[in-house]
Amino acid sequence: MPESALLASLADNPYFSAGFGLVGVGTALAALRKGSQYAFIAFRRHAMITLEVPSKDRSFQWLLQWITLNARKAQHLSVETTFHQNDTGKINTKFDFIPSPGTHFFNYKNHWIRVERSREKGMLDLHMGTPWETVTLTSLGWNRELFFEILAEAQKMALSREEGKTVMYIPMGAEWRQFGFPRRRRPLDSVVLADGIVERILHDIKDFIGSPRWYMDRGIPYRRGYLLYGPPGCGKTSFIQALAGELEYSICVMNLSDRSLSDERLNHLMSIAPQQSIILLEDIDAAFVKRDDVEKAGQNMYMNRVTFSGLLNTLDGVASTEERIVFMTTNYLERLDPALIRPGRVDIKQEIGYADADQIERLFARFFPQESPKNASRFARNVCDFGEAKSIAQIQGYFMLYKNNADAAMNNILSLKD
Repeated sequence: MPESALLASLADNPYFSAGFGLVGVGTALAALRKGSQYAFIAFRRHAMITLEVPSKDRSFQWLLQWITLNARKAQHLSVETTFHQNDTGKINTKFDFIPSPGTHFFNYKNHWIRVERSREKGMLDLHMGTPWETVTLTSLGWNRELFFEILAEAQKMALSREEGKTVMYIPMGAEWRQFGFPRRRRPLDSVVLADGIVERILHDIKDFIGSPRWYMDRGIPYRRGYLLYGPPGCGKTSFIQALAGELEYSICVMNLSDRSLSDERLNHLMSIAPQQSIILLEDIDAAFVKRDDVEKAGQNMYMNRVTFSGLLNTLDGVASTEERIVFMTTNYLERLDPALIRPGRVDIKQEIGYADADQIERLFARFFPQESPKNASRFARNVCDFGEAKSIAQIQGYFMLYKNNADAAMNNILSLKD
């Protein structure tokens, strides 16, 4: 029957004209629309795979940088300004165009991937002042390995930018944030300490890193604590930086005198420190003093919101974390409470003292490699004959005055006595 005749017959039908036919057609269309929605949902559930990455996840920035290189044909872009520090210290500015919020498509290993970058209008990151974002990747198929490969490539690309450098972190809010630019790794032999100190600590920390099973089998908490003490300018912090570079670790610097730091936040930050990192508590004596001294002076030992008991519990209490390396430094060992530096909280205590003759000789040879060992030895003896101990920082500062003239450094040695 022709279509025009069918419509004419329906129009002459009294039931259809009364509205029953229209209701039936509407019902059929609604069912068809609902069925198509269910079909699409079923298709997405069984024939598509989706990965959602929120901006609070560390891989978010890695993924954006990776998408920048793979979605080059995106027409809607946002600018991201980055900085690169050369070995000379000069900083160059670089502008990258990344896909802006919205929907984008790109091809990866013969798979078309849909990228949706969305922002939450009413929610802000209180620390950065930027809106919360989410990047959603969608692809046809059931192969989860595709997304693992993308994330692995994104991580590798991001870490390659930090290769050969040491990353510094500081606490910001409830998380660790990178501080400044990644620094070029300092060679371990550039830190001139007394003979045997570097080798002893390096051997111990490498043995710790390579022995997780040993600790587990014996029920010993898998963490290690070190205390470096001695006068200022003798190389404590420099040694930790060089050690981190040798181990290819980052450094998380914690200031216990920070008024915003509480026991709970300290414990939380310790538990979420980046993997392969050294937690550095500098000048621990500035935050706490011995309880005996406090009782004699009638003062409150808690000069900030972090309590002494809170620190002890964080270091080795029930809620303390494992897989952790902590370095503490102090200029005044006698000011520290014995409970803080007992075994289990501090496993190795090492004095980093004033420069001895061997250190001065090695430092001279490092600054003036063209000079004979006899001159280096004579310079070291002359400095030691002053009878006044000198720090490595003082000797190095003196050499900086005559960095291109070894004879002047030898002839003006009396100025170092002042």
